[in-house]
Parts: sequence; C-alpha cells; structure tokens
Amino acid sequence: MKRKILLLAGTSEARQLAGVLAKMPAFDVTASLAGATRTPLALGVETRIGGFGGAKGLAGYLRQNRTDIVIDATHPFATNITAHAVQACRETGAGQVILQRPDWQPQAGDNWHFVDQLDQAAALIPKGAVVFLGTGRQTLPFFANLADHRLICRQIDPPDRPFPYPNGRFQVGRPPFSVADEIGFFKAEAIDWLVVKNSGGVASRSKLDAARALGLPVILQRRPCLPDVVRVETVADCLTWLEKT
Repeated sequence: MKRKILLLAGTSEARQLAGVLAKMPAFDVTASLAGATRTPLALGVETRIGGFGGAKGLAGYLRQNRTDIVIDATHPFATNITAHAVQACRETGAGQVILQRPDWQPQAGDNWHFVDQLDQAAALIPKGAVVFLGTGRQTLPFFANLADHRLICRQIDPPDRPFPYPNGRFQVGRPPFSVADEIGFFKAEAIDWLVVKNSGGVASRSKLDAARALGLPVILQRRPCLPDVVRVETVADCLTWLEKT
C-alpha cells in the first residue's frame, strides 16, 4: 500500500525531492506551494496552490487525505507554515521531517554583518548608500527606516503595485544568476550594500560571491530556530529517512 506524503515545497531541494519521489511507486506524493510566485516551476507531482487555513486547517487536510508523512521543505524563513505543520502532525500523528539546507558560512574576504531582524540593518548602513534588498518584496515593511538610502528590491514576478517608498524600485529577474551576472548588476547599479536572509543553498549564493569579489559589505539575517523535529540537510538524507520510517 502506498504511503501518502504531503511535500511542503518552495525550495530547489523540494523540487529535486519531488522529482525523485515521483518515480518511486511506494509513495503517493502531493506537493503544496504557498502561491507567492505567479508562475512556479513544475514539480512533477500533483500540486496544490495556497494555504491551508492555519494549523487547524492543515490538520483537517491531513486527516481527510489520510496523509502518512509531511516533509517540510519550505524556505528556512517560512516560520508560519513550519509551526503549523508541527502542530498539525502532533494532532494527527502524521510523521514529519524538515528538509533544510545548511546556512551560509563566511569565507576569507567576506565582509558580513549579522542581524536578528531586518529593521536592524539601518543601524549599520551609512546614509546615502545604494542598497540591494535580496530579501523579497514581502520584507519591504522592515525597511521603512532606510529613507535616506536608494533601495533596489529584486523579485521574480513583475510588480503589481508601485514600490512602497519613493527612494526605491523593483528589479525583475528569475534566478539562478551567475556570479558574473551579479557582478555586472552590482556595478551597473553602483550597489554599496547588500541585505539578504541567510537562506543557504548553492544557486542563490552567487550574490554573496559577487559581493566578495567587489569588496561589498553584506548584512545577513540569522535564521529562526527550528522546532524540535527531525531535520535533514540534503535530499539524499531525506530519502534515507523515508526508507527507515
């Protein structure tokens, strides 16, 4: 009998895992995306779009679909869905594992500054600086205190509303970007500082490598703490966990 898996997706690791699980007859996989991107890449398995209605709604979904296992492969900063998944799995008895890649660690030549909250960036960046916000449009409210700077925020989809501050604009682009791409972009825009979340991963690290090459300072938001749930760091480790569960 197939085991039913709900894959909470949204990362490259989730996409890789979905591709592998789709070929494994022992599993019946449904992936879930939050809907933050208008045209997400196909995952190769049945996919639902949108939220569940909190922990209670997710628990109801798990019961209704007789889900055996929840794999949380969401973004490291997607704290709400992770907390909801933990509560829903505890209520329903579904198995759970968090697939979260390691965070980035500084290398020789990096000029990194760590903060717990994004609104703390203003205390570190001098007035008049050109700041690249690599943290996504949903984080823009945290940068209202950067009124004395020029801001550029990159997002995948074309904006459906104006930039919220008169001193900034959106830059549309779909990753991955090469280091050369990022160096060219930073030079063309005369970027002085970068602000990013410590998301980890290979594809999105190129902006950090570009910053190192150009000697640019970077502010990184530390990751939130994970709940007390089994965690694996790679797709291979997740598959091993599934075989043993």
